[in-house]
Amino acid sequence: MPTFTKLLVANRGEIAARVIRTARALGYETVAVYSTPDTDGLAVSLADEAVHIGPAPAAESYLNVEAILAAARRTGADAIHPGYGFLSENAAFAQACADANIVFVGPPPAAIEAMGDKALAKARMIAADVPTVPGYQAPEGDELSLEQAKSEAAAIGYPVLLKAVAGGGGRGMRRVDAPDQLEAAMASASREAQNAFGSGTLLLEKLVEGARHVEIQVFADAHGNALHLGERDCSAQRRHQKIIEESPCVVVDEGLRARMGAAAVAAAKAVDYVGAGTVEFLLTSEGAFYFLEMNTRLQVEHPVTELVTGLDLVEWQLEVAAGHELQLVQEQILLRGHAIEVRLYAEDPNAGFVPQTGEILAWRPADNQGLRVDHGLLVGRGRGQRIGSDYDPMVAKVIAYGDTREQARRRLLLGLRDTVLFGPTHNKRFLIDLLRHETFVAGEVTTAFVESEPGRSLVAPPSAPPAEAVALAAVIWLEALRDHAHPRPGVPVAWHSAHHSSSAIELRCGDQLTGLTLRPGPGAHDRPRWTVEQAGADAVEITLLADDGVRLRFVCDGRQRQAHYAWTAEHGLQLELDSHTYEFAEHRPHEGSSDPSSDGSDGRVRAPTMGRVLALWAELGQRVEPGARLLTLEAMKIESTITSPIAGTVTELRAAVGDQVDKAQVLVTITPEQPSEGTTDDR
Repeated sequence: MPTFTKLLVANRGEIAARVIRTARALGYETVAVYSTPDTDGLAVSLADEAVHIGPAPAAESYLNVEAILAAARRTGADAIHPGYGFLSENAAFAQACADANIVFVGPPPAAIEAMGDKALAKARMIAADVPTVPGYQAPEGDELSLEQAKSEAAAIGYPVLLKAVAGGGGRGMRRVDAPDQLEAAMASASREAQNAFGSGTLLLEKLVEGARHVEIQVFADAHGNALHLGERDCSAQRRHQKIIEESPCVVVDEGLRARMGAAAVAAAKAVDYVGAGTVEFLLTSEGAFYFLEMNTRLQVEHPVTELVTGLDLVEWQLEVAAGHELQLVQEQILLRGHAIEVRLYAEDPNAGFVPQTGEILAWRPADNQGLRVDHGLLVGRGRGQRIGSDYDPMVAKVIAYGDTREQARRRLLLGLRDTVLFGPTHNKRFLIDLLRHETFVAGEVTTAFVESEPGRSLVAPPSAPPAEAVALAAVIWLEALRDHAHPRPGVPVAWHSAHHSSSAIELRCGDQLTGLTLRPGPGAHDRPRWTVEQAGADAVEITLLADDGVRLRFVCDGRQRQAHYAWTAEHGLQLELDSHTYEFAEHRPHEGSSDPSSDGSDGRVRAPTMGRVLALWAELGQRVEPGARLLTLEAMKIESTITSPIAGTVTELRAAVGDQVDKAQVLVTITPEQPSEGTTDDR
């Protein structure tokens, strides 16, 4: 019977920290591995030991099998938990662990291989009578050709979906609505799949529209026992990337749960599965369901299942890996209450959800009743921790539990509001708006919702800050300048005299420039009171009640409120009020302006984020129209195609395929077209 005493976690961030906590609670010694930028990560601080395995690129660290096995040998670790992502679904890694007499906390290599190849998995499911989506896959060993794709798509009927045979998570997946889109979609999907999974092989399926994405958590042991732990609804997603997950699904009754659960268990048994796995289905409004894929690992969204079942799934994984039988049977699995999880990402919803990078300025997860926040950051410490371009941009998972779905939703909204994150642009406000949307409240979200017209309305252009936000920013600014005894990080010294009876300042937020005059009012020394006057708006009275450098309590025109703030490295101020974040900078015209055009209207097309150039579509001297493809950038395994903002001629290319580029770096210069000279009409 397998047994082990020391567990190495071959992952990073929140999942590594989460596994280490459970392992230590069970009495196992733990080992963390880390790349150079993760030296001071939370998982490293929680583990008994930690080993450096390489530089930032995953291929040289978290995907480096030999480095991970060497770390296990060096520390005496006799078991490895892969977390999710990286090597978690790598059959060769699982086999390498077995060859090294190390327990792999996951399924057997053969099961990973069978389910990791979507074509092979689909064939197995058909043989096991598990319902599958109509589609076509080339014979084993062959690639899907453009001619085959056109013929089969015509037979299946548009729209169709191209899917990478290897991997998952929405990568290597493209929707195709017409034959003339196939060639470009195949090239893009294959390239993304090759880059993410090492294989560009594709298959073709009918696109089932208006369906829900519902997955079943399964568990199996090495003694022939298998069961399911209910379902999770993952329908709120964009570009096949999950945003919100919940359990149970509002449209799944006991009968449907039993049928889907039985199909999921049959899928697991068809490949002699052992451990934790997730079988994903498309569920139509008529109650029909179709097998999508099986993820042979723990899922990002596993906490919602833990909250409604009261079970620790990592504990179950470790028990099964140690050779023990499952301690419960299907009839003992009960779902109680409701749980909802959101993924807090460093990404810009207003720029196509492009991943964002940069220094964390402040991080304070909420600690409310019924709330759980899984993350990999050090609480209370912001500066020095960074979101880089080498890994997934997820910062944290915020999960709420309640007796009812509505209670869980309310708790989640409150938890998001109380969670403080400053630094890179993030999707917190988008998540709040989605949770409040009437379609989500009614439990009617399908996989198409976020990218539909109602869903796109959630991504609105940033609005100008309200008068009270501008006034509060000015007060924070002035108080920081006056506090010479306790200078704030990021605040430049000696901008203005700290002893004037009134102060004037100009603040810029986006395109809005506001001149403000601040006059002190009567108040206690520790409760500064200011009247803030700004052109075109009524005066605003603000009294500061409490300020710990991040969270601030204040009174504005008789109403006591709360805000959060952080200073940026560029001497700017990020202020969050009512869950909206604004960034302010002092306007000092005597220093001149070097602010470049950010929309490319000046012909300089900049990188929206750090990343690597995957493809160049434009050539020097080429004439382009607005919307023409210029290049494709990959950031954190997500592809973004950058297009021309204007009509003109490409006169400079500053990046080549394979180059790493920085955010805001000029990539392409386009000389705008000059208006053609016409005849003058002197009539």
